[in-house]
Amino acid sequence: MSFADKSTIEQHCCHYLTFNVVDWIDIFVRPVFKQIIVESLNHFILKKGLTVYAWCLMTNHLHLIAQTKQGFGLSLLADDFKKFTTKIILEDIVAEPEIRRNWVMKKFEEASTAMKLLDKFQVWQTPVNSIYIDLQDEEMLNEQIEYIHKNPVRDRIVTHAEDYLHSSARDYIGIKGLVNVSIANEKPIPIIRYMSSYR
Repeated sequence: MSFADKSTIEQHCCHYLTFNVVDWIDIFVRPVFKQIIVESLNHFILKKGLTVYAWCLMTNHLHLIAQTKQGFGLSLLADDFKKFTTKIILEDIVAEPEIRRNWVMKKFEEASTAMKLLDKFQVWQTPVNSIYIDLQDEEMLNEQIEYIHKNPVRDRIVTHAEDYLHSSARDYIGIKGLVNVSIANEKPIPIIRYMSSYR
């Protein structure tokens, strides 16, 4: 069963969501595109009834643990988020060097054609991957949040999760992050420091 087919009640539950860029293009290596995601998440939190408990933006995908208020289905909100960010990303793609810009736009166009979509350019893969999370199951919730926060550690971008700016790891140790997250269970979740074996 697809995310969009889930019941109305389940649509308002908490989910672990992953938004993947088509062809795993590393679009979020440039600050301008990272900022688009940060500002878009804050916009959806403020205006669209989205609650974000955890997030992490990598070079070609975005992880969220989130839920919506009553009246906002999460699948529709996810589609809206993809459309909203796609429009801004395509507007700002001019910031890319010409050779890379042409390559990226060609990939976006090929993805749209392959998926037989009406839009000429497709930035995000479809559908969004989702996993239901019971907010009352603290162990599972904490495991998923830690897994999200350790993405940059596993990729050897940082040694400690909280050193990565484009995630909510900092919020969970009491440092205000870039996105207005809601701390799960209203108490900081300990972040186990991971000492890289590649130092």
